[in-house]
Amino acid sequence: MIIGTGIDLVDVPRFERTLERTPRLLERLFAPAERGLRLPSLAARYAAKEALIKALGGSDGVHWTEIEIASEASGKPYFVLSGSTADVVVERGIRTVHLTLTHDAGLAAAFVVAEGEPL
Repeated sequence: MIIGTGIDLVDVPRFERTLERTPRLLERLFAPAERGLRLPSLAARYAAKEALIKALGGSDGVHWTEIEIASEASGKPYFVLSGSTADVVVERGIRTVHLTLTHDAGLAAAFVVAEGEPL
């Protein structure tokens, strides 16, 4: 059963300006393994984190650096959740989180589907 869905769109040049104005955002928004990625990939990961929060129905107990987006060898993205963020997902009855990312023409987007059994 689908428990929640989320979608987010990021303007990559605007995101770049924001990171330039506030360099510490990189550390506050991204896990260490994500920080060295190219800007479009960072923007897509930011969109994924926003989309996950929407699929969860809110950000209570969720922390940005506890949401990491990794990729399988095929390139398929997936979430690596830790800490209280992982606990929130379990508490909401979510067993599987599907993720897709894209970036092109100065935009980055993510779509998330959370599956499980509502508690």
